[in-house]
Amino acid sequence: MGKKKNRRQKRGRVVSALAVDEVNQLLADMPRQRDLLIEYLHCIQDHYHCLPVEQLHALAKILGISQVEVYEVASFYHHFDIVKEGEDKPAELTVRVCDSISCEMAGSEALIASLEKSSNANIRIQRVPCVGRCDSAPVAVVGNHPIPFANQEKITKAISANQTQDSAPESAIRYADYLKQGGYQLYQSCLKNTDNDAILKALEDSGLRGLGGAGFPVGRKWRIVSEQASPRLMAVNIDEGEPGTFKDRHYLECDPHRFMEGMLIAAKVVGIDEIYIYLRDEYAGIRQLLSEELAVLQNEFPENLPSIQLRRGAGAYICGEESAMIESIEGKRGMPRQRPPFVAQQGLFGRPTLEHNMESLYWVRDIIEKGADWFCAEGRNGRQGLRSFSVSGRINKAGVHLAPAGISLRELIEEYCGGMQQGHELYGYLPGGASGGILPASLADIPLDFDTLQEYGCFIGSAAIIVLSQYDSARDIALNAMKFFEHESCGQCTPCRVGTSKAVGLLEQNQWDIELIQDLSTVMQDASICGLGQAAPNPMQSVIRYFPQELDKHD
Repeated sequence: MGKKKNRRQKRGRVVSALAVDEVNQLLADMPRQRDLLIEYLHCIQDHYHCLPVEQLHALAKILGISQVEVYEVASFYHHFDIVKEGEDKPAELTVRVCDSISCEMAGSEALIASLEKSSNANIRIQRVPCVGRCDSAPVAVVGNHPIPFANQEKITKAISANQTQDSAPESAIRYADYLKQGGYQLYQSCLKNTDNDAILKALEDSGLRGLGGAGFPVGRKWRIVSEQASPRLMAVNIDEGEPGTFKDRHYLECDPHRFMEGMLIAAKVVGIDEIYIYLRDEYAGIRQLLSEELAVLQNEFPENLPSIQLRRGAGAYICGEESAMIESIEGKRGMPRQRPPFVAQQGLFGRPTLEHNMESLYWVRDIIEKGADWFCAEGRNGRQGLRSFSVSGRINKAGVHLAPAGISLRELIEEYCGGMQQGHELYGYLPGGASGGILPASLADIPLDFDTLQEYGCFIGSAAIIVLSQYDSARDIALNAMKFFEHESCGQCTPCRVGTSKAVGLLEQNQWDIELIQDLSTVMQDASICGLGQAAPNPMQSVIRYFPQELDKHD
């Protein structure tokens, strides 16, 4: 008979005492709490350029949770590289090249092939989805240093100069200059004013809607959350990952305190005890900027500010969905929640939560100071207000263009984008990023706003406009979008997890099986838990509806 096992021997892996000491040193004076798990993982990843499994076991021991719990969170996010026992660590330097729609149109595939051919073992070349810089496509990120209009020469030069760290944008208006522009006077007035109804009414009268894509009226949301039991929390969504979207980055790089003042006014009016800002990991320079300026605010308003925490995303598009973001802030996998209950009633840590996109808060100060009539006076074609359009593709002036709500694409191109690039003619456009569908040039006069595109099978979302010319293929764009959705599906529900994968296979065929694609689309739209799976079919449905000439591909 074999030797009997010692029943008193502890089960599971033996955790290295040295690894526990190393992880404790990395975490330094950070509080040890479960919801900071992703922040701890970033500390380990930043130090080792990966997540050694031994350090993950040590982290589990420090937090008093299971190793499986740590592993399932670390493995969910794309920016974490888990290295198991016996595996080689990845190269210390990673060059990430965006392969999403705007960058692919600008030649990212050729750039990736060139880099892979010339790279060495010390550098890892990695294709990644949208990094939020579509206005300077193609984009590469060396370490965390973004390189606009990237080519091999620029990337090689950055590597040679050891330019691997992003820094706070120099163009940003800092606290002292913001004060000179009248900054925080409105917030200080709110602190003295106990009647918040005038502010709520101004927001409601302005018609300002959530600018992250869903479009829920801002004033109504504030009123709903303010009526819930305290303590009430706020979660600010700056995880813009929709291919084609970069407006939040633009405004933060220019005028971060306008957003922060709007955030503090919302906190005062709604009665918020704690604020959590969720920033996408690709915006390292903005993270440094916000950290510095939030520290200034803490010194300037030591007694009045609610607790404000800046949390770091980890490369998961799904965390742009409000409940998935809340799960991530809580240190979990970014899985969308079933509703009800709604976030306003039971959100972050089970408390009523005011969830907002960054830009929604950015406009609060202007609307209150200038009045609802100022905002409503803008607009075209029967629409009211202003919209920030992130425009990329075949136009001369890519970037964020603040224009009247309801402007048409044709007007937007001619009046704000400097026209089409030389030799390019308008062929089609994506009105709402990868998930908003694709429209042909013949529908370029539709007003661009909430609720104007649904009858065409599209939506405006966060107003990410990608302009196509006669040299682009709508079916190739649809395939690129579906590959993105397949990569970014959280995997929670079968219609999205399996549906996006099956759709990629169908779209890669030279001749599309229209009937099967339609059936698959119906299942995804009707049965997916969240907007990712529900909206993923839009691009391929648009090709079938508006670009029938492309359905059969002849090599």
